[in-house]
Amino acid sequence: MEHLCGQLPFWPNLTLRSDRPDLPECFQLSVLPWAPCIYLWVVSPFYILYLKRNSRGYIMMSILNRIKTVLGLILWIVCWTDLFSSFHEMNQNPPIPIAPIYFVTPLIVGMTMLLATFLIQFERLRGVQSSGVLFIFWTISVLCAIVPFRSKIMHANQENGVNDKLRFTTFYIYFGLTLLELILSCFNEKPPLFSSVATDPNVCPETTAGFLSKMTFWWFTSMAIKGYKSPLENKDLWSLNKQDSSELVVPSLLNEWEVEKSKAQSEQSVKEQATFTKTGAETNHVGGSPEEAEVLLSERKETRKPSFLRALLRAFGPYFLIGSAFKLLQDLITFVNPQLLRMLIDFTKEKDAPLWWGYALAFLMFGTSLLQTLILHQHFQYCFVTGMRLRSGIIGAIYRKSLVITNEAKRSSTVGEVVNLMSVDAQRFMDLTTFLNMLWSAPLQIILALFFLWQNLGASVLAGVAVMVLLIPLNAFIAMKTRTYQVEQMKHKDDRIKLMNEILNGIKVLKLYAWEISFKEKILQIRQKELNVLRKTAYLSALSTMAWTSAPFLVALTTFAVYVTVDKKNILDAERAFVSLSLFNILRFPLNMLPQVISSIVQASVSLKRIQDFLSHPELDPENVDRRNNASEYAVTVVNGKFAWAKQDQPTLDNINVMVPQGSLLAVVGHVGCGKTSLVSALLGEMEKLEGQISIRGSVAYVPQQAWIQNCTLRDNILFGRPYVEQKYRCVLEACALTPDLEVLPGGDQTEIGEKGINLSGGQRQRVSLARALYSESDVYLLDDPLSAVDAHVAKHIFDKVIGPEGVLKGKTRILVTHGISFLPQVDNILVLVDGRVSEMGSYQELLKQNGAFAEFLRNYSLEDIIEDDEVTLSLVDEEEDFPDDALSNHADMVDNEPVVNEARRQFMRQISIMSNDPENPKKMSRRRRCSERKHSELPVEKKEQKVEKLIQAETTETGRVKLKVYWEYMKAVGPLLSLFICFLYGCQSAAAIGANFWLSEWTNDALQNRTREKVEMRVGVYAALGISQGILVMFSSFTLALGKIQGSRKLHQALLDNKFHTPQSFFDTTPIGRIINRFSKDIYVIDEVLPSTVLMFLGTFFASVSTMIVIICSTPIFALVIGPLALIYFFVQVR
Repeated sequence: MEHLCGQLPFWPNLTLRSDRPDLPECFQLSVLPWAPCIYLWVVSPFYILYLKRNSRGYIMMSILNRIKTVLGLILWIVCWTDLFSSFHEMNQNPPIPIAPIYFVTPLIVGMTMLLATFLIQFERLRGVQSSGVLFIFWTISVLCAIVPFRSKIMHANQENGVNDKLRFTTFYIYFGLTLLELILSCFNEKPPLFSSVATDPNVCPETTAGFLSKMTFWWFTSMAIKGYKSPLENKDLWSLNKQDSSELVVPSLLNEWEVEKSKAQSEQSVKEQATFTKTGAETNHVGGSPEEAEVLLSERKETRKPSFLRALLRAFGPYFLIGSAFKLLQDLITFVNPQLLRMLIDFTKEKDAPLWWGYALAFLMFGTSLLQTLILHQHFQYCFVTGMRLRSGIIGAIYRKSLVITNEAKRSSTVGEVVNLMSVDAQRFMDLTTFLNMLWSAPLQIILALFFLWQNLGASVLAGVAVMVLLIPLNAFIAMKTRTYQVEQMKHKDDRIKLMNEILNGIKVLKLYAWEISFKEKILQIRQKELNVLRKTAYLSALSTMAWTSAPFLVALTTFAVYVTVDKKNILDAERAFVSLSLFNILRFPLNMLPQVISSIVQASVSLKRIQDFLSHPELDPENVDRRNNASEYAVTVVNGKFAWAKQDQPTLDNINVMVPQGSLLAVVGHVGCGKTSLVSALLGEMEKLEGQISIRGSVAYVPQQAWIQNCTLRDNILFGRPYVEQKYRCVLEACALTPDLEVLPGGDQTEIGEKGINLSGGQRQRVSLARALYSESDVYLLDDPLSAVDAHVAKHIFDKVIGPEGVLKGKTRILVTHGISFLPQVDNILVLVDGRVSEMGSYQELLKQNGAFAEFLRNYSLEDIIEDDEVTLSLVDEEEDFPDDALSNHADMVDNEPVVNEARRQFMRQISIMSNDPENPKKMSRRRRCSERKHSELPVEKKEQKVEKLIQAETTETGRVKLKVYWEYMKAVGPLLSLFICFLYGCQSAAAIGANFWLSEWTNDALQNRTREKVEMRVGVYAALGISQGILVMFSSFTLALGKIQGSRKLHQALLDNKFHTPQSFFDTTPIGRIINRFSKDIYVIDEVLPSTVLMFLGTFFASVSTMIVIICSTPIFALVIGPLALIYFFVQVR
């Protein structure tokens, strides 16, 4: 610096120890103005690269932007005015000696101002509304300019004037303009053109918030005020940020997962090819056998599976790394305060130290704490958002996979497992991301703390390191056992949720047969196994908590004990003790968090393997069915088709050859179990294609045998997301015989349909399903026996109006699976299936002439169909005067599909048919008369308008603060006495901690009284006794809390189970099964694992706060006056 500054001093120490401190002129001309310039030039390349890759749009030139640009240019002119002034002075005659610093600094600062002006415009072009990079630059510039601002005024007062008026003037112009730039950078630009901000009426203010607002979370203030005034509801929340929506998150994760799968498959194919070549060469040698080659091939097939972790890292890692950078910065700032504390203690010892030094240290301690808080919360914000995206992406990936996995995979992945994957396993990833950075941050903090402790206490720190090293094997053992128990617990949880799902799906049958007790016992048996594993995990967790809670104290104890005993000259004074204690307190958090993070990682690794295994299941091949619109006269073609439900199963369909012309109606008939539904599934691509080809031209509509109904209005079920067209909609209702049903339903087509269509009959459900397919206007219709669930006359109506040659679908390609032989003469072609093979195919007359399987089928079903037709005809003739034509759908629908029930129904119908042949049968006449009278009596009654009520009520959540009753219920579940005992143990633990701190304070006072060697053994012994008793109390409290947790989990689950088994059937009819399953999966998981850890944190924080206040009051009694008002303020904020 001597070459740059000449004779100007750079850093004399005398200026900082005076009552009027000042920095040397060379330092003010070099380091202070260079610091912001170095920052901007280092950051700019990365920032410009980021802006080039991430454009948010284009911002029009505004007044704010113009002012900032003009100010930047003026700053450049001001800086270069100093530069040209230096050149002018150098060229004076005689020349004035000018130090090089007067040329270098204006040049550097001027170029930096040009760079800042360029960034202002470049950010505008890339859609940046508020710049964090420039805000930090202007902030550093202003802070660095404050020292020369004061210094120049002070020198002007001392020297009674200003020597260099030009540089004095230009500096204050520079300072004013820089301060103005800082103020302007706090304001935001307008949103970019065509951004979502302009179109969304309820956009989240975070998207438009400035850098300062984001750092302080000021943008959230309006929501906090609204929540303060009234409980928040869904409608009060802002729209979700686009980048956080599942619309972007899920495809991003799925794309990375597909890349990972393709990499794994390519590696496997290359290795298999290499292995095949190698084994082929080896078998050509003498002694080589085919068996050896087969073994080698089977071994090489065990290649690596695609890693879901890599996909997660690529999808969410870059955003998470920003939070990691904040965490690194926060960790480094954490260790500033102990050094400031050391300097503050030194300041109290020096009687002649200037007073401003103490104020400056106190202000710096406050500033570092404030900065540390801001940075830490930014880190948590990034972690929480990453966790939210992780959970959304994982749930979306699992849900998408559950729709496309093969039938073989569905056998191994049960409903219970899928529910747990989406609720429990995905949640574990979200919980882990919050403290995942502690995996590297904790070792870093431990290393830094030990480094500063080494400077403070010397080699004695090695004793503390030895204690930590000894705890590592214990923690490793606990982690391994926890992982084993975690796998076992998740297996039991899957079994329990699977059984619970089956119970809820069949709750009506279960209640009718009074099977509640036996099924409850089955659930409780699985739950007991789950709790046994949970108990073992809780005991291991308690042991880990005891070890790592005691670790900081044991490290401090061994370090202090070794320090005072290894050398008689070593004295434990206040500076060493309390600076070391502050470092030990810093050490406490990573040592406490590290085992929890390791435990969470162990749990997440189990969940990761479960999710990875599920996502690695084979999927249905979308290429099984060729859907290209080839120029062909056939809409559906199957050539030499061979299909099975799983690849290793026997073929269900074999040698299938079907060619369906466009616009024709093909009927598929055959005995029960011959493969009719399997053929439809094969056409849909839901079976494994072993051989052959399938081709379908155009879009496909499918009507399943068991109708699928959504929990929404009748109209929404039919529209299925398509736009509403009045005329088309009415034609569909008329064709499907649904118009009379609208008059019966309380809200017409706006009636809410319960889950699984609980408030519709079987025939109504089937007709709604058919109407949905009809409204879609597809090219090919696959109808899987839709007429079996409706009355015979309704079936005739639907066939005539919809399916038949004169129906609405007469120009469409239709494949109809049916048992109704009365419709067969009207179809174009008939396909007869026998034992999974095509026996015959042709028109009705052709198949009759062949006298084959179709003729046999007719002989078996003709009598029943003739009986049904006679009854329908007779019924319609007798009652046509009493009923309007559109009332045919009001008849009771037949919904029994089981073979045994069908057979009984057929025999009953035969008996009715025999009785109906007797014209004098009185029973028949009375039955008709009663039916006719009933219809006549109902006709004149006008239908009253009924208010449409919502069938499925929206799930409500409690708002406001948690009621005391909830706490009391959990305490009762744990046990009131046990709860009090747990609190007592935590109180004793905190008392031991207070005693240890007080004893350490007394120990350090010995140094002032020169009594250090007299009481070393007693001081160390009592300090050790207090610390060990604290560890034992922690262990007992953790074990007791584990016992209470298991007891509470058992009671609450059993109470929930008892309540659901005693709930009336109407509750299950109006409550979605998913909502109930959530109570038994996610909420029980919270009670089992989340709530106990929350209670543990609450008790630890509560008693730590109480003990801190006790210590402060004992040392500074006047602080007790402040506690009351502070407590009132905190209580007011919490309650309101």
